[in-house]
Amino acid sequence: MQRDNALPINEVRRATRSSRAAARAAALKRRRRLERVLPWLVILGFFLVWEAAVRGLGIADFVLPPPSAIAQGMIKWWEPLLVDAGHTLVSTTIGFAFAVVLGIVTGVAIGASTLVYRGLYPLLVAFNSIPKVALVPVLVLWFGVNTVPAIITAFAISFFPIVVNVATGIATIEPEQRDVLRALGARPLDIVRKVGLPRAMPYFFASLKIAITVAFVGSITAETVSSEHGIGHLMMAASASFDVPLVFAGLIVTSVMGIAMYTIAAAIEKRTTTWATRGQNDLENGGH
Repeated sequence: MQRDNALPINEVRRATRSSRAAARAAALKRRRRLERVLPWLVILGFFLVWEAAVRGLGIADFVLPPPSAIAQGMIKWWEPLLVDAGHTLVSTTIGFAFAVVLGIVTGVAIGASTLVYRGLYPLLVAFNSIPKVALVPVLVLWFGVNTVPAIITAFAISFFPIVVNVATGIATIEPEQRDVLRALGARPLDIVRKVGLPRAMPYFFASLKIAITVAFVGSITAETVSSEHGIGHLMMAASASFDVPLVFAGLIVTSVMGIAMYTIAAAIEKRTTTWATRGQNDLENGGH
């Protein structure tokens, strides 16, 4: 009799566990679906509130155009927007690529060597303290009115975050871990290559997502002064003709390019540093 009673109890327990697992899986599926659509819902809500506020308060288009007027301007001037966005994207990408390469090299050197840190870091801080807008006229004198000032400005504004974060990742290796590796015969270069660089990867990608967005700020700032092409030049020309919707169209195009570059960096980070977020992913998946 006891065995006969135990069988239904075990079956009930298994059914309960199965139902709980199915409920967790369904909740996780709904959460992931919400995560995919939530950014679009927020953006849509933002533009709807913007449109309603401008219409309701009766704000003139030359002060703050509604999204509908900006969309009309984008349709009307789509070709200049596309061409100038291409120039800005190329300038920003080149400057950002130089910042990544030199930032990694400099960050590794600073994080691995106290002497390099003491000698070079104050100079980097001083350079980063200089307003990049003040560099543009000097760059125009040196290189003329072309894309070179935009590339250098994008490099200058995105270089420092990468250096600081990579150096932090390299320098924060635990002393005990260093001692163990040295006892095993590892050279300083081996410690940096096998431990420091993997440890610095989350820091590096965090700086990458910041640097790629501010790089657009640098290139567009330079284009407003030193270029005959690019979104910055287009926005200045639109401002001179009081075409405020076109100015906002340039801002939106720039933000779209920034989001696209940020998304690429985040996708690369997800593929290369999965180990760094494994605990967080396990928690989100209910510990399974």
